[in-house]
Formats: sequence, structure tokens, C-alpha cells
Amino acid sequence: MNWDDVQSFLWVARSGTLSGAARALAVEHTTVARRVQALEAALGVRLFDRLPRGWQMTQDARALLPLAEAVEQSAAALERRVALTHHSSVRVSAAPVFATHFLAPRLREFYERCPAIQLELSTAIASAQLLRGEADLALRIGSQEVAPGLVTRSLGTVGYGLYGSVEQAARAPEARHYIHFDESMRASAQKQWLDAVSQGARVVLRSNDLFVHYQAARAQLGVALLPHFLVQPQDGLVPVAAAGPAFERPIALLFHPSARRAPGIAQVMAYLTELIKGEAGALLQGSHAPSVTSAMGDKGKRPSAKTPPSGPARARGKRHPSGAGRRG
Repeated sequence: MNWDDVQSFLWVARSGTLSGAARALAVEHTTVARRVQALEAALGVRLFDRLPRGWQMTQDARALLPLAEAVEQSAAALERRVALTHHSSVRVSAAPVFATHFLAPRLREFYERCPAIQLELSTAIASAQLLRGEADLALRIGSQEVAPGLVTRSLGTVGYGLYGSVEQAARAPEARHYIHFDESMRASAQKQWLDAVSQGARVVLRSNDLFVHYQAARAQLGVALLPHFLVQPQDGLVPVAAAGPAFERPIALLFHPSARRAPGIAQVMAYLTELIKGEAGALLQGSHAPSVTSAMGDKGKRPSAKTPPSGPARARGKRHPSGAGRRG
């Protein structure tokens, strides 16, 4: 039995389509189909019903799925064991906007201190499965279900606020135009919060992509709910007052317990922890540039989380306790 065939079976089962499995495995869909057929021949059972809208698992496939997942987790555990002594590349998963606008501008110091470690920064929307070995570390914003066997380290809070043009900010709340989340995010805390704030006002755009919200607000299309760290002085955006509590979400680092024994992963964990905790004020209230002082402790003292941010003050109310949500 070939491991590639088992992987193809797992990803078709998860995505329901050949194309979805092919994207996950970075191969052609014909390769996925051939591997599934090879596994069916080796096992002597039919695993999928080929339907026009996708591939549906048979009863035999459903019975075999937990066993295949156990094999996958064992393979990932083997990779982690090897990584304990031979880890020069560390894979980190984070939300796209957080990775591009917060993490990437602050990584130079890490490379100066740890030049032998290569980071792989994944911005896939879907949660990276640490147990399957798709990432070594995952930064998660919002409350999400954590798979058994993983460790969650709380790092702080990300603050959000309404932002728009000066003209939009001057309008009465019911006269504003809003950039909103689409129905794919109907269960998310940020959509529910914005639903309450924008009730009765016109929605001019819906999207499940936070960067679309940001660019649309910069284009003066309307008011958007954005993380404070994303907004910069040159964007032409100003805080827009909102009634009720401010919206905030927790940020946490997820990892497998064995990751702490891999020197390279442990160094990345330490840097991310100190960086995010050291930037607590910028994440909660906003700032306009990455700190030039050290996140590792010996090149200078990072401002306290209680230090007021530079630039225009953010319009904030009481803290919103909810941290649920899908994207950020």
C-alpha cells in the first residue's frame, strides 16, 4: 500500500472533490484519481461514488477513514521526532492580514538572531492541521475549537474599530455606508457585532476577505470594521464612533507538545511570544510602525503595553468579551 494513495484518499474525503484534493496535495487532479483507484484496487473495495457534483464516500470508506487518519498522524509524529534534532525550517500558520501586515514587517530581528532557521509562513484561510504535520506552529485570532493533543498559549488581545473617511465619520450612524461580511461568516462574532452596529444603514459591499474591507474603506466606499494594527496614518482613514462595547478578539499560539523539544521551533515560539506580548499596546489600540527595539530582550526595552500609541487616538468603548470568529 502506497502512502501517497492513502493521502489522496484522505483529501478527497475531506474536500469531496478531486480538484480540492489536488490543490491540497499540489498535484494534478488526474494524479489524485489514479492514486484513489490504486488504493481501491489494493484494498478490494470501492471508496467513493463518482457523482456529478463530487465524490461521495461509501460505507467502506467511512469505516476506513479513522484508520487512515491514524496512519497520517503517526507519519506526522515521525516527522516531528526527526525535527527534534534536524529542524532548520519552521512552518507557521497565521491569518493573511496578520501575517502580511503585522508579522512580516517585524521578522528582520529574528533572522539577525537565528540566521540558520528558515521560516515558512502560511496564510491559508483553512486552519492548518498541526496533528497532520501541515504546520509546526499556528497563530489563531478568535476562539476556535482546538483538537485534542495540542497546546494553546494565550498571547494577548487584538483590538478592532470602525474606520472610514472623514465624510463618513461625520454622518449620523444610520446614514453611513458600511462594508460588511458575507453570509459565509454569518456565525462569526465580527459579523454579529457589525450587524448590531450597522442596523438600518446601507451596506454597499460584502466580502469574507478582511483585506477587501480594508482597501474598500481606503477607497472611501464606506465604513469597515478593521483591526487597529492594520490601519496606518497614510491610509486616509479616521476612527468612526460606535455605540456599545469595542470589539476585541484573543490571539493564541497553538502547537504540539513535542514541538518545544525542537530547538528551531522553540526559538520561533519564543520570538513570537515575546514579539506579540511586547506589541500588546499596538495590537489592542493601534500604532503606526513596528517598534525598532528588541523583541528578544537585549537591544533595548520595548514600550510597555500601557504606553499610549502614537498618532491619532482610536475611538474605543468598553471591551467586547467575545472572541469567536473565523477570519482576521
